[in-house]
Amino acid sequence: MARRKVLPLKRRSEEKTDYRKRLALIKSGKPRVVARITNNYVNIQLIEYNGCDITKNTYISKKLSELGWTYSKKNTSAAYLAGLAFGAICRKNKVKEAVFDTGITRITQGNKIFSILKGCLDGGLNIPHSEDRFPSEDRIKGAHVSEEMSKKFDEVKKNILNKYAKE
Repeated sequence: MARRKVLPLKRRSEEKTDYRKRLALIKSGKPRVVARITNNYVNIQLIEYNGCDITKNTYISKKLSELGWTYSKKNTSAAYLAGLAFGAICRKNKVKEAVFDTGITRITQGNKIFSILKGCLDGGLNIPHSEDRFPSEDRIKGAHVSEEMSKKFDEVKKNILNKYAKE
C-alpha cells in the first residue's frame, strides 16, 4: 500500500497566507490592522475574528486625492498618510488597540509597510511596535524626492487631522 502524501494548504502553497503568524495574531484577542501594498494603492483594514474574519474599517490610498494628494498613491508618503487617516477613523470609531498584520511581506527596516504603521500610531491607535523599524522622517515626508512634495505632504496631513479631529 502506497504512503499518502500530505499536501500543504492551498493558500500556503500559493504563498498568500502564513498560518502560524495568522494564528498567533488571532490568539492575541485584539483586532488586526491588515496592511497590503498593491501595484497602485495601499489598502488598510481593521479585521476582528469572531469565528470568522469581520472587516470593521477600510481605507484605500485612492481616497487621498480627495484630501489634495496629487502624487503616487503607493509611495512611502502616501502609505503614511493613509495610515494616519485610517488611525484617525479607528479612533473616531472608538478602537483603541490592535495588532499589526503584515501578511507575507518581507520585513526590512524602513519598509513602506512600517510607514503605514507609523501613520496608524500617529492617528491614535495603540499598536505594539519597535521604533527602529520606521523609515526616516525625510523619507516619510518625501523630502528626498522634492521640496514641493514635502510641502504637499504637510498640507494633506493637516487636512486629515482637521477632517478627523480629536473628539
